[in-house]
Amino acid sequence: MNRFQFSSLSLLAFIVACLTVSVSASEPTGVPESVAQYVAAPAETLNLWPDVPPGGVPDGLGDEKWEPGKETPPIVRVSAVSIPTLAFYPAPNPNGACVVIFPGGGFTILAYNHEGSEIAEWLNSVGVSAVVVKYRVPRREGLPKHWAPLQDAQRAIRLTRAHAEEWKIDPRKIGVLGFSAGGRLTVAAALDYNVKTYDPIDDADKLSARPDFAIPIYPAYLMDDEKDYSADSKLSGELYLDKNAPPFFISVANDDANRGAAAARFYIKLKELGVPCELHIPVSGGHGYGIRSDRGVAAQWNKNCENWMRALKIIP
Repeated sequence: MNRFQFSSLSLLAFIVACLTVSVSASEPTGVPESVAQYVAAPAETLNLWPDVPPGGVPDGLGDEKWEPGKETPPIVRVSAVSIPTLAFYPAPNPNGACVVIFPGGGFTILAYNHEGSEIAEWLNSVGVSAVVVKYRVPRREGLPKHWAPLQDAQRAIRLTRAHAEEWKIDPRKIGVLGFSAGGRLTVAAALDYNVKTYDPIDDADKLSARPDFAIPIYPAYLMDDEKDYSADSKLSGELYLDKNAPPFFISVANDDANRGAAAARFYIKLKELGVPCELHIPVSGGHGYGIRSDRGVAAQWNKNCENWMRALKIIP
């Protein structure tokens, strides 16, 4: 844990502007019926932890909330997550590959359908099974912003491997994919798989947490100061890259703050280490477009990603 700087973080307030569904931590952790029309139904939902997650539940967190926004179709935002889950979406014609998905939301909320279940549906259409992780948010005070999510990510990867035979998954073709903060979590899962973030609790934790490939989409927080536009700006000191990193596919719009430049610096480091990497920086698109067709060329990253997976023989 020495690569991570601990500091006291202020929890961000989330203003409820629309329908709110509260879910107690003691209740089932699937998708509430009130928002089910906006979220594709998984075949199976599992709690990541058999009991309370590492570190417990912060005082005053409140009940989990699922909130459909005013977009068309609505983006369902999940907040106050204390009981993290994984939702399994099997491909109708599976080719053995599986992707573990981390929705974004600034480590404060999760854009659950927009950057989760909708991505699972696309992956299923190309024969890839998917797991959507509802990881813990908001940020836990006194910990790095992605520490509790990284615990959940490592556990989700291991549980996916533990279910490989049952779910018709090749345990050597399990990747990670995430957006914005979830993109940063994707990078952390791919680089810090050997970091012990929690004490083992069962046989699943004997399995590797290393993903076989990584797909960060408009990843955030690759630099400590995302407002530093200087030519000599640096990648975050929390990023530890070596030649054992898995292959990467990265896509981020040029007009997404300074994240295109950060992704380019990240690509250069991977290239220097000999890690297979593909980077796309379309000229426009902004941030948070998912794969929705009304968001322009940047939202078509999945077509390039499908070709990349075929080139690496992740899918036939």
